[in-house]
Amino acid sequence: MTTTMNTTMTTTGPLAGVRVLELGGLGPGPFCCALLADLGADVVRIDRTSAADVGVETPPRIDFYNRNKRSVALNLKLPQGRAAALELVASADILIEGFRPGVAEKLGLGPQDVREGNPRLVYGRITGWGQTGPLAHTAGHDINYIALTGALHAMGPAQGRPAVPLNLVGDLGGGAMYLAVGVLAAYLEAGKSGRGQVVDAAMVDGVSNLLSLMRGFMQGGMWNDARETNLTDGGAPYYGTYRTRDDKYIAVGAIEARFYDQLLQGMGLEAASLPDREDRQQWPDMRLRFAEVFATRTRDEWVERMSGFDACFSPVLSLAEAPEHPQLKDRDAFVAFDDVLHPAPAPRFERTPGSLRRPAPGAGEHSIEVLREWGVTAALREDLVRTGCVLQSAPAPRP
Repeated sequence: MTTTMNTTMTTTGPLAGVRVLELGGLGPGPFCCALLADLGADVVRIDRTSAADVGVETPPRIDFYNRNKRSVALNLKLPQGRAAALELVASADILIEGFRPGVAEKLGLGPQDVREGNPRLVYGRITGWGQTGPLAHTAGHDINYIALTGALHAMGPAQGRPAVPLNLVGDLGGGAMYLAVGVLAAYLEAGKSGRGQVVDAAMVDGVSNLLSLMRGFMQGGMWNDARETNLTDGGAPYYGTYRTRDDKYIAVGAIEARFYDQLLQGMGLEAASLPDREDRQQWPDMRLRFAEVFATRTRDEWVERMSGFDACFSPVLSLAEAPEHPQLKDRDAFVAFDDVLHPAPAPRFERTPGSLRRPAPGAGEHSIEVLREWGVTAALREDLVRTGCVLQSAPAPRP
């Protein structure tokens, strides 16, 4: 059974007490802030006020990138909105923005604009190309960033197109995760020095760093720049995927000799009947033989057959199937919250676990509450309401 997580507002997690201000955007910035919120940070997202700008394609109920956050809707183009944002900044530990270079400065919320009022502030910036360089001001998406780093070229079939790995590699792996590590490291340093700093997280930087192993291997003559000719790119027959009799797939990763031996036993093969596994020229023939064997059973039959072998073997599950796998169920990797199945907060902590406390808010759902709680003066709050510079919306409808 999937674990149900209650909707308690009690803040838990190792980041309890840390205040994060997010300048509302899309993709990796919101995901990074959701990670921090899952771990207990008080994350406030500044959204826009106009109906045309507020509308989002993802209904709040299934907007997992904005769970555990509160929303303040301000018109940052008006002086009152900017003043309110600066007062919120004064109470924040970390600010995160994902605009193109220079946009935050035009809003009067760039690093130099906020530093005087909060010298300890960690200012996190997330972009695809980075804050500098000839492409810094050009548009792009995950696929463009991983294309430029070599990552996209390295993935996919030898004779086919490069395989697009969703947006996991650029936006999330090379972007949001590096931003999270960066702002938390800077936050720790600010606790010692009393001084904040700018963290410039570029997806091209992060993905290039993720490719460290392959870069090292290539310079050592251990990696080929052609797809499906290497140990972990689908080239090795014992590290790849195979179609089963029912047109599903299994995955094997038996790199080490002891796991390879177990794999062969489970497949009913003798090592002597196969080419030398270290001879890359023989890999295509070995792969054909493996494909023939795996095509003789269904995916689930192979799961049953291999259950007694420590062979780095697993079924390839669909997104719909994955939450029901016994390993993920035992780990409570998915939890029911707000009548929706959420991926659980990760990683796990022994004493201060992360939690799901709030469903994603509608834009401006917590405006007045946060303005008061984060120390925006009563006079400015009144002025914001009088001029229509703040939006206080009703809570998003729930089932």
